[in-house]
Amino acid sequence: MARRSEQRRKAVFALYQHDVTGRPLSETLDRDAPLFTRALAHAAEDYSEDTDAIIERFAQGWTIDRIAPLERAIMRVALTEMLHPDALPGDHPIPPEGAIEEAVRTAKTYAGAQAPKFVNGILGAALREMREDPGR
Repeated sequence: MARRSEQRRKAVFALYQHDVTGRPLSETLDRDAPLFTRALAHAAEDYSEDTDAIIERFAQGWTIDRIAPLERAIMRVALTEMLHPDALPGDHPIPPEGAIEEAVRTAKTYAGAQAPKFVNGILGAALREMREDPGR
């Protein structure tokens, strides 16, 4: 079984491919993808309207369509874990700081030079808002 960080990365890439190609998410996921990977990718897709609104709110002048699809997928997955841990299998959800750290690491490895700072800024602002106003 793949480590959770690897499963998160696979969920990000499946969501990215779904977004870019328009193919169904079920086709962009590996046929043998673990339950956690599948659940996370589908939850991120299901909650994308909510997470996209959060991303746009903190992107300061950037609409969701202007954000690179990979960065968008990275943030959607992290925000899904931060905001909807109950939608995922397993009894030990990752803390929000861990979700942000993994998102930034993924952006450093696979996205452009400015992406890690951008991803960290948006997810950090979302976490601050979440802690200041838990009902939002």
